[in-house]
Amino acid sequence: MKRTLLSLMATALMSATALAADVKPAILFDLGGKFDKSFNEAAFNGATKFKEETGVDFREFEISNDAQREQALRRFARDGNNPIVMAGFSWAGALDKVAADYPETDFAIIDMVVDQPNVRSTVFKQHEGSYLVGMMAALASKTGTVSFVGGMDIPLIRSFACGYVGGAKAANPDIKIIETMTGTTPEAWNNQTKGAEITKSQVDQGSDVVFQAAGGTGIAVLQTAADSGILGIGVDSNQNGMHPGSVLTSMLKRVDVAVYNAFMDANKGEFSYGFSVLGLESGGVGYSMDENNASLVSADMEATIEAAKADIISGKVTVHDYMSDNNCPY
Repeated sequence: MKRTLLSLMATALMSATALAADVKPAILFDLGGKFDKSFNEAAFNGATKFKEETGVDFREFEISNDAQREQALRRFARDGNNPIVMAGFSWAGALDKVAADYPETDFAIIDMVVDQPNVRSTVFKQHEGSYLVGMMAALASKTGTVSFVGGMDIPLIRSFACGYVGGAKAANPDIKIIETMTGTTPEAWNNQTKGAEITKSQVDQGSDVVFQAAGGTGIAVLQTAADSGILGIGVDSNQNGMHPGSVLTSMLKRVDVAVYNAFMDANKGEFSYGFSVLGLESGGVGYSMDENNASLVSADMEATIEAAKADIISGKVTVHDYMSDNNCPY
């Protein structure tokens, strides 16, 4: 009996080892660079956490233009990488083509749904997190004017903006909100000169709190806000520490968790398909508090935000989902 148990344990261990050895994870970043302090970097952090915990390395690639998407994806699939995770909705077109040609490869895409049997899609309720930071912006504002700087003008970014406006007006119905998008092409994610110009213009119009959802462009937004003596709000990753005392909070979008889960599930032989939607209830979105912004957020402000968070989770408050209905009602 003892010999049989040892044999079974050895077989199980060998199977697990073989399974892990078969996993060759890869991650493909979106435009803006791996170290954009925001979306891409959150994805990289999730992959890095997986590597640190398992010892399994991952392959990565940063595109410099849209034309590289399908070519890069095919190369990784052809080379046997599995699973392959793509950070960003713009990978959807290439993935829809390539996934069909490599049915034995597991793919995961973040921020878009691709309906293929070997694809996992993860999207977020960014409007819920944006609502909370919008409330915080209105509560912190002394001028009665707050603003938003988006990256590329697409429904996803309009979803951030709409949630932000809804939260700001919930906290102060008389608040003035200035909204500006950086552009209509992918360059909008990495145009720091324009990001700085937009922010300066919003400051000149009275804004004293600015929320950015603009990828690499957002780095300049937060820098200009700090230089102008107003408050910025970060996005995706916790950006509070970029300008301590000048970043009110950051709207967290747990891209890192989506990447980590995809890699880890594959490593365990438990990779699943279909799509999931992560919001406040699941911890997929939220806002950040730490030593860098503690002095900016009073206990009363935080209590108000937490009450709103509870109301959204319970269903008492419904935040408009711009991705489902492209008419922001606020």
